Order: sequence, then C-alpha cells, then structure tokens
Amino acid sequence: MFHSLLTSWLEHLRDWGYGGVFVLMAIESTVFPLPSELVVPPAAYWARQGHLDFWGIVLSATLGSWAGAAISYAVARSVGRPLILRYGRFVFVPEQKWLLAEGWINHFSTGGIFFARLLPVVRHLVSLPAGAARMPFGRFSLMTLLGSATWCTVLAWFGAQVLGDEPDLLKSREALSHVMREKLLWFMAAAAVLFVLYLVVDLIGRRMKREATAP
Repeated sequence: MFHSLLTSWLEHLRDWGYGGVFVLMAIESTVFPLPSELVVPPAAYWARQGHLDFWGIVLSATLGSWAGAAISYAVARSVGRPLILRYGRFVFVPEQKWLLAEGWINHFSTGGIFFARLLPVVRHLVSLPAGAARMPFGRFSLMTLLGSATWCTVLAWFGAQVLGDEPDLLKSREALSHVMREKLLWFMAAAAVLFVLYLVVDLIGRRMKREATAP
C-alpha cells in the first residue's frame, strides 16, 4: 500500500511539474499543514531521472514559498493581531503557536525571517506576526527568499541524491525496499536533523516565554 501511495504521489508531481511545485509550496508557506519534505525531494527525484531540472525545482519551490508567505503577510496586515488571536484556532493558528511566532519576530527581528524558513513550526507561521507588525515588505521578502532558497536547495539535494539513483523506484516494491535498506542511514540522519530542529524551536520558544513572563 505504501508503495502504491508513493508511486501515485510521485507521478502526480511529475505531471504537475514546476507549476505544481510552486502551488504546493505556496500552500506549505501558509497556515495549512503541507510539509515541504513531501514536495521538494520527490520532485527532485524526477530531476535526477531527466524529467525536470534541479534548479528549476529549487526556483519554483522558492518562489512558491515566497508567494504563500506573502499571502499570509498580507492577510495578517489587513486583519490585525486581535482578530487572528480570536479566530486563529479555526485556521490552524492557535494562540500558543501565534505567540511563538510573534515572540520569534520580536526577539530576532528581520533576521528571524531568514532562520524561521529553515525551521519547522515557525516556518509557515512567522509571516503572520511580520504582517501584523507591518514589517517593511521589501525586507520581509528578501529574508523569505533567501531562507526559502536555502531550505529548498537542501531538500532538493536530498531528494536527488538519496532517491534519484533508483530509476525503478516506481516499478517495483523491491526497488523501494532496496533504497530503504541502502539509504537507511540517510533517512535516519534526516529524521534526526528534523528532530533536533524541533528541539531548537521548542527550547527557543521556552526561553522567550520565560523572558516575557519574568518580572
């Protein structure tokens, strides 16, 4: 069943091409929970097979990330902080996550936009407090593009190197099993990196919370 789902998803990404990567990454950069890890590495697999271009994927993913972030920025700038705090829980932005992203912006300012694009949780939320605080859109866009380009390049490299050298991945379960066995350390390393990034966000969030509540 897993092989069938993977095959279907990879085939969809191949058929959708750069436009599909752009749209999916735009969604990922809004409040909707669509992990970029499910978009860029599979698309980079097709670059290794010659169906797409590696840097074309990075570019479309980066621009999609910026577009989604810009939409979130514009919405937050229009509706303001009070309405988001009141109704955010209905659109995947509970108060706790908002306060984390807001604290991130207050603590790290413009540079926080760049680093947020490299981290889970705050990656797709940081645009909201930036918009509500009316951060200059030019600076916001520059940091978003730089951070997104860095993250998308890393994901694309991982997809091309770890998945891309198995051209029969979609044809047989044995090929998928081979990749999982031969590249197990890569997958474990990727999982470990993501886990560490989650810990970093959690630790920074706790520290900012303590600083905010300290007398």
